[in-house]
This record gives sequence, C-alpha cells and structure tokens, in this order.
Amino acid sequence: MNLELSEEQEAVRQLARDFVARDVAPYAAEWDRSENVDKSIVKKLGSLGFLGLTVPEEYGGSGGDHLAYCLVTEELGRGDSSVRGIVSVSLGLVAKTVAAWGDEEQKRHWLPRLTSGDAVGCFGLTEPGTGSDAAGLATRAVRDGADYVVNGSKMFITNGTWADVVLLFARTDDTPGHRGISAFLVPADTPGLTRRTIHGKLGLRGQATAELVLQDVRVPASALLGPEGKGFSIAMSALAKGRMSVAAGCVGIAQAALDAAVGYAGQREQFGRPIAGYQLVQELISDISVDVEAARLLTWRVADLVDRGRDFATAASQAKLFASEAAVRAANNALQVFGGYGYIDEYPVGKLLRDARVMTLYEGTSQIQKLIIGRSLTGVSAF
Repeated sequence: MNLELSEEQEAVRQLARDFVARDVAPYAAEWDRSENVDKSIVKKLGSLGFLGLTVPEEYGGSGGDHLAYCLVTEELGRGDSSVRGIVSVSLGLVAKTVAAWGDEEQKRHWLPRLTSGDAVGCFGLTEPGTGSDAAGLATRAVRDGADYVVNGSKMFITNGTWADVVLLFARTDDTPGHRGISAFLVPADTPGLTRRTIHGKLGLRGQATAELVLQDVRVPASALLGPEGKGFSIAMSALAKGRMSVAAGCVGIAQAALDAAVGYAGQREQFGRPIAGYQLVQELISDISVDVEAARLLTWRVADLVDRGRDFATAASQAKLFASEAAVRAANNALQVFGGYGYIDEYPVGKLLRDARVMTLYEGTSQIQKLIIGRSLTGVSAF
C-alpha cells in the first residue's frame, strides 16, 4: 500500500491550503460572531474548481479523484467548518447525486451552474419530526396531471437560504417506510417554497442553515430525480459519500486543534518555562496527534475504496464515527492546553469545539453509525 500523495494531489492540497490562509482563516472569527459567511466565497470556491471535484469535465466539473476531494475538504475544515459545509453539501450531496442519478437534461442544466458556483444546492431530507428515521419523512408530493404538488417542511438544511436548487425528498405514495419516497430537483424560487434562517446555533454559526416550508409547491414531473419510489436509495447513496466528506472536515478540525495547541504551548509560560515542557501538556498534545492521524487514515481509506469502485458504506460510517468523535476530543484537549484563554473567542479553540460537536449529529448520529457498522459486521439488523 502506497500512502504517498501524487504530485497532482499535493498540488490540490496546497491550492486549498493557500486559499484557506488567504480567504477563509482571517475572517472565520468574524463570520462566527456575525453568524454570516460572506457569500462571495461561493464563486471563489467555484473558480478554483473546488465545487467541481470528481464531477466529469463534460458537465463543467474539474474531475479529480475522491482523495483530492478529501484533501480539499480537510483544509476547508481546518480553516472554517462553515465554509467546508458549503462544498460538502452543494457538491458532495447535491451535484454528485445529480451526476449519478440525473438524466442528461438535468445534468446539463444543473451541473455547470453548481460546479462553477453560479448556483448553490441544498439537501432537503431532514424534517422537524424525522432526523435519524429518514424513512419516516412526512413531506408529500401528490401527482396532479403533468406535475407534482408538494406540501411539508424541512429542518436544519445547510445552504438552505442560499440555495438555488433543493434536492428534495418527499413521499409520493402511501407505501409505508422507504419504498414510497422519491427525489426531486426543485428550484428554490418556486412559488410556495419559503425559507427561514435558523439563528443561535452552538456551532457552524456562519453557515446558512434553514427551515424550508413547502405549501402547494408545484413542480413538473421532469423534476423527478431517478425513478419514482427510489428516493430513499438516492438519499442513502448520497449520505454514504457525504460521511466521507464530514470525516475529512473533522480531520481538518482536529488538525487545527493540534496546530493551535502546539503553537500556544510553546509560547505560554508558567512557573518560569513554556508549558510545552510539562509532561501532562505533552500528553494532551500527543492524544490530539494520534486522533488526527488515525482519523485521516480512516478517511483516506474510504476515498480509496470509492475510487476503486469497491463497497465503501461501512468504511464511511467507521470514518465518520471515529473522526467526528476524535474532533470533539481534539478540540476539547486543545482548549485544556489553552486554559482560561481557550474559553474566549479571541482564540480559535472554543470555535473548534463548538463546530466539532455537531459533527457527531448530522449525516447520521454516532449512534446510527454504530448501528450501521454493527449490522454490516453481524448481518443482523438492529432496527
């Protein structure tokens, strides 16, 4: 096994690292305080090709493999997880799903816009009453002639107020469970679709998170993505790759925590010498470093499986589970290194901890990942 990055992968990582240093890190604290990332960042992400990674060039994508995608996602997560979320959702959950399931017209219409940053996508799955139980969603799409009429609501939708298109999941028949769910590409300006920004979040405060309400939203049958009734399969296939992206972003958070802890420990003096010289501080830093490397290797393994066309769903759950919990541990340990100064937002570790905490919740909680892994290993469903 060769864990060396190719020249192209190293170049992509350096491009992302330079971008974060120039256009993300200097503004991350300000965006966090104001609960608003500068939307001009989307076009910058598009111009560098970050919104088109792994999407075929014939549809406006920038190609590349999934490891390169993970490298970029890690760097964005290291700079600001709110920016990482833009890419993970608009590209990772929406554009990649259109590329995999869309017909030729849908690909030609949406992919060049999404990959360039001219349009932003959001993933409309979670509802006020259904998070982990995605198969229990209540939003309805009823056929009416050549159209579907959609009613329902969605909650905690990343990019929700910025989105130009919603990859929307709704129930199209009365079949209980996942078999009655279909997927639609719904323009966000469709009459009857309203959006409300969710403020006061613990972390990812700069990210545009929204509640969507759909009241008699009429969409043409041509908006159906994939076959009717296959929406749950489409959602789960998107989330399997999405967990790889979340894991990579968590590696970025943990790496940022390590960088901050090492830097501060070398400068901060107590009892006449830098605290980096004290063994218990070194223990905190060493624990962070092990979490970073382990999470990174688990994530790279998923990318390798995807690129080789192998089954990756269980590996993605393993990576997402470990990396998200590791990011919380890393940020918490870094805050301990900073002591009282870690508790104020003049320093970065408090934000890292707040941003890390949600990673154990969305795109499948840690508990759901354990159920997926356990079912895969034993062959027995826990549901």
